[in-house]
Amino acid sequence: MATLQLKDITKIYTNDSREGRKASSEEKGAVRHFSLDIEDNEFIVLVGPSGCGKSTTLRMIAGLEDITEGELYIDGKLMNDVAPKDRDIAMVFQNYALYPHMTVYENMAISLKLRKASKEEIDRKVREAADILGITEYLNSRPKVLSGGQRQRVAIGRAIVRDPKVMLMDEPLSNLDAKLRNEMRSEIIKLRQRINTTFVYVTHDQIEAMTLGDRVVIMKDGYIQQIGTPQEVYDHPANLFVAGFIGTPEMNFFDSALEKDGEKYYLDTMGYRIRLPEETEKKLSEAGIGSCEVTSGIRPDHLRVEESGIASTVDVREMMGSSVYLHLSMGDVNAVTIVPSITAAGKYQNGSSVSIGFDPEVVHLFSRETGDNLIPFNG
Repeated sequence: MATLQLKDITKIYTNDSREGRKASSEEKGAVRHFSLDIEDNEFIVLVGPSGCGKSTTLRMIAGLEDITEGELYIDGKLMNDVAPKDRDIAMVFQNYALYPHMTVYENMAISLKLRKASKEEIDRKVREAADILGITEYLNSRPKVLSGGQRQRVAIGRAIVRDPKVMLMDEPLSNLDAKLRNEMRSEIIKLRQRINTTFVYVTHDQIEAMTLGDRVVIMKDGYIQQIGTPQEVYDHPANLFVAGFIGTPEMNFFDSALEKDGEKYYLDTMGYRIRLPEETEKKLSEAGIGSCEVTSGIRPDHLRVEESGIASTVDVREMMGSSVYLHLSMGDVNAVTIVPSITAAGKYQNGSSVSIGFDPEVVHLFSRETGDNLIPFNG
């Protein structure tokens, strides 16, 4: 186990040999001013869209990418110029990176052989890891006869036999189908409970991030947007990007008017006017916010069909089993609401008219100018 400290880490690519041209710091892949303290045995997930810098950050921790600026510490030791092999880390890649001519046993044992471990130690650690991952019966098989999920278990097993201080995982489930991804997520959760290692996990899948992480680091264009527990980033998104990225279906956004009348605040959304809760009013007043144009955010499960609300038309009725997703249009504005299947039976067909409302307690308010949450979460 180990603690990690990333202090103002920046990565700027000065050239791109694949295209033979100069690259600027504004291109995808660069990381800017990344600071994060990771606790011993913590599971941290870096999540964001392709090109946001999450894999580059992971590779800097691994020593596979040089750090342009900033400092990386593992257990208090500066690691900027330490070779990857001396960092006591293990990395699991997206493409498994198994040797096809070796058996599963040999693939898992190779790092121990390179470290000149005894045959007894190698055999014990390989078999212990195989037992944890449920691949003992495949130890004498070659990777080509294994399924994608089994190959990924082998790749993870090869990493954990080293007893690394830090386990780095770079989109390890992205090559698997949906069923296998669900199974492997459960396996990784069980694995985390059985081995004492600090995890740093990269994914573009927000469901993986929310399921696996003790804390989630949401990135965009090389910058950290928010750090928090899965519940914190869901309930208190720092800005419009986080609000739209976390949650399925994604949050609905509306142009709204925030009106201050004495000590009271009202929100007008397409003529649907509600008074905000007293706690929200207090925070807005303390922040010195008066009447202004805002972007309001409401999650699909918080929009409701009611008799008197925002006039809407059902464009698409999407049956999802226990619930129905109604894709709505309100003039130029589109939104999604979730209705229980039992409630939607025989109702809300494509083209039908409905009225939509929401409770004031569930509204998120974002600055129209900056996109920041007007009521940031303070922990």
